[in-house]
Amino acid sequence: MDFERVHNRFTTLAAVCCLGLLLWAEPLRAEESIDQSEPIPSSVDEVTGPLEQLGEVKFRRLPRVLPWIKGQLKDAPAFFRDTTMDLSVRSYYSRASKYDGTTISEAWALGGALNYRSGWLLDRVSVGASLYTSQPLYAPAGSGGSGVLQPDQSGITVLGQLYGRIKLTDQVVANLYRYADYKTPYLSKDDGKIIPYSFEGYFVKGTLGETGGAPQLVFGGGYFTKIKDKTSENFIWMSEKAGATVKRGVSVLGGLYTAGRFSLGAVDYYSNDIINIGYTEGSFTKDLDNGLGIRLAAQFTDQRSVGSELLTGTGFSTNQFGVKSDLSYAGAILTLAYTLNSRGYDLQKPWSGYPGFTSAMINNYKGAGYNAWYAKVSYDFSESGLEGVAAYALVTHGWGQVDQVTKAPLPGENELNADIQWRPKLAYLTGLRLRVRYGLAHQYEGAKQYSRDGRVMVTYDFPLM
Repeated sequence: MDFERVHNRFTTLAAVCCLGLLLWAEPLRAEESIDQSEPIPSSVDEVTGPLEQLGEVKFRRLPRVLPWIKGQLKDAPAFFRDTTMDLSVRSYYSRASKYDGTTISEAWALGGALNYRSGWLLDRVSVGASLYTSQPLYAPAGSGGSGVLQPDQSGITVLGQLYGRIKLTDQVVANLYRYADYKTPYLSKDDGKIIPYSFEGYFVKGTLGETGGAPQLVFGGGYFTKIKDKTSENFIWMSEKAGATVKRGVSVLGGLYTAGRFSLGAVDYYSNDIINIGYTEGSFTKDLDNGLGIRLAAQFTDQRSVGSELLTGTGFSTNQFGVKSDLSYAGAILTLAYTLNSRGYDLQKPWSGYPGFTSAMINNYKGAGYNAWYAKVSYDFSESGLEGVAAYALVTHGWGQVDQVTKAPLPGENELNADIQWRPKLAYLTGLRLRVRYGLAHQYEGAKQYSRDGRVMVTYDFPLM
């Protein structure tokens, strides 16, 4: 099948879905979201898929550190009166080893972000900026690669966000220039360390519909030119981040439809001469008897080269199918998932996001031909009196991977992960989060090798004004 037909198929599908759903939708409303850094869920009602993590980070409004400044602005125009300034302080320690046992990446860094956002001018225009920094506390020479410092272990300070926002309607907003708070399956801020990814471009996002189970549509589309890696101070072209040497941007179009506890969404990413990625996902949640809840989900990705095929220099195509189920009871959730990759080519992760249901802490299981199953158990200890404490453990088993060129078999891998989080409920500590993670990957075929990854993260988010 040639590219034009494939691209037309995904573009037409997304457009028809969006147009059709618009006809069903009710009046406009605001849309809330869940970021990947949100707490470990305690029931299936709190579980979200890659397409359901749309929106922006919402700071929980704690008592302000500088309340007198806010008081001085109470009679000013909304552009000044509604100004917010938030501080996010983060400390992150990571030590990881590769399969060869000799390659170690290790660093301990302190940093965070100072975030500014104005109120609305004439209820239509606002501006904002974010200054990020990550500085070494302990950074052994030759041990770069932790994802919190530059490759040479030096610190980072960068104006990662500098943007304008235009309110086209009450619930349709355009983001202009350098902005970070995007969370889509294959293009995401990936805010799990100290500095997130930032993107340069133009994007329109809106919501149609009502809450309370009525049909609702979250939709968006735009064009991204550049991306800033979390360990860099510079923005580079989206195509360069993907691995090409030419300068190309990425067009994005998609939507997520929900009705009651059912959701269905699709998104398409197209970079001229580089790659086309189509992704779709659906889920259904239901309460069972005796406090049980169940959530079922399925996903499909299609990736292929386009145009002059400048990413790899040759044509390629691949796809992935995945299914997932979550069963919850009294604060505990059991998750089972399975993904199957075609043997055509390794799945690409060009712009930070990767939505595979079996993706774990160390391995993404996105190689050509990979089969993987995944089992995870999480528990919210608030149900047992330990308020704010939650944890999970998971195991992933992968097999069938082949070399994307020769199709020769490659070793399979298993992975074990453990994660514990504490979010105290005390008034002035509400924005504090402590997270400890450990991953162990085992190459169980061929040379029997192990890879280890340990991380400790402390985050404290609070408003200044």
